Amino acid sequence: MIISRTPFRVSLFGGGSDFPNWYRNHGGSVIGTTIDKYCYISVRHLPPFFGHKHRIVYREIELVQSIKEIKHPSAKACMERFSSDEGHEIHHDGDLPARSGLGSSSSFTVGLINALQALKGHRINKEDLALSAINIEQNVLKEAVGSQDQVWASYGGFNRIDFGVDGKEFRVKPVFISGDRLDYLNKHLLLFFTGQTRIANDIEKDKISQINENTLAYDKLRNMVGFAQEILDNDRCDIKDIGLMMNESWQIKKGLSKNVSNILIDSYYSAGLSAGALGGKLLGAGGGGFMLFFAPPDRHAGIQQKLKTLIRVDFKFETEGSQIIVYEPDK
Repeated sequence: MIISRTPFRVSLFGGGSDFPNWYRNHGGSVIGTTIDKYCYISVRHLPPFFGHKHRIVYREIELVQSIKEIKHPSAKACMERFSSDEGHEIHHDGDLPARSGLGSSSSFTVGLINALQALKGHRINKEDLALSAINIEQNVLKEAVGSQDQVWASYGGFNRIDFGVDGKEFRVKPVFISGDRLDYLNKHLLLFFTGQTRIANDIEKDKISQINENTLAYDKLRNMVGFAQEILDNDRCDIKDIGLMMNESWQIKKGLSKNVSNILIDSYYSAGLSAGALGGKLLGAGGGGFMLFFAPPDRHAGIQQKLKTLIRVDFKFETEGSQIIVYEPDK
């Protein structure tokens, strides 16, 4: 039995500039962190005593004779690339809902690749793990996704990730911020589940189709990464400026596609600001999922009261990335 644990992520600035269509022409940058909410994947070889060869358990249960019959796109693609000829049993569990803007799809892909490699006795490094997941999602599945989620799921930590620089697909640069300042930032962030899930691929396709018309917006989003890093790196800077930048970033992001927000999402955002938040955003592609606010801690109770119909999720930053937490290979 192999079990991988792979974190979800909170992207603060630069999202969208990690689309290959953008960064391979202009370069891209994002800044953010992984959090202590996880995707768990367990994998084992299935003994040959059943009426099926493979068992895949997620929100559905698939019992199939061949990998080609698997309906789950990522599970199928990962097994075609990384599994052996033996039967497999795969279980997925997550701390938070899928399709909610926290990079859960990429966490699944990264975690499954990591577990399948471990089952064969192979240890895959973080760079190869991220590149393998990017290849599966973008080239095999042809999904309209960026490249940040796979990198964060693999590496973990509070990082700046630059894309398309020096001939490399990506480069990871840890953000050097003191433990006290990191804790101070964490205490200013509130995470709420809007109750709405969406298929990010549909929204991202719309954004990608309009990239050439939104070059100024993508330039602004990418440039915010440098400003945010300066604020975080320098103890003399007021960290509250991160909240104000989040508000500016959200207004730009809403202009990238009519599907990013809606009347209900706008009402939640306005309620948060009216109760004292300095800024916020929908995480991920938009259209639903989790909403992040930046607010002084003494305003949190009031914001939570304004948004009492939503579920608040407490979280902390994490640093490990995808890990094999149980390794019990076949005897």
